[in-house]
Amino acid sequence: MTRYMLDTNIASHIIRGDIPAVLQRLTATPMSELAISVVTEAELRYGVAKRGKPAGLAARVHEFLIRVEVLPWTQDVAQTYADLRAACETAGVTLAPLDMMIAAHARAAGAILVTRDRAFSLVPDGLVVEDWTSEPPH
Repeated sequence: MTRYMLDTNIASHIIRGDIPAVLQRLTATPMSELAISVVTEAELRYGVAKRGKPAGLAARVHEFLIRVEVLPWTQDVAQTYADLRAACETAGVTLAPLDMMIAAHARAAGAILVTRDRAFSLVPDGLVVEDWTSEPPH
């Protein structure tokens, strides 16, 4: 089974429903193949908190979180993070701290990372990345 880990920017597009191509890919993918990192959950919850917890946004985030699998941060993920961060530093690749954690989590889970952030494509050692914001291949 293919597993897709949704990065925070893709999760945000799903919650807002603002990019048809993302929604099309979402509806074509079984929910059992989708997951997010607990790091993404934290970022989504922060987004609600920094906006003063507006009811509509809070409800949409809640609905998203109860429908998608949230993968926990484990010791195996922590080791993958350490190895990946060291490899990135050696290769001169810089990611924001939470992005590095999400990349490591996707790698540890054996998941394809779904993101529109092109920086992830620079991660060494085979992190598989897909961008669902463009039209899907036919």
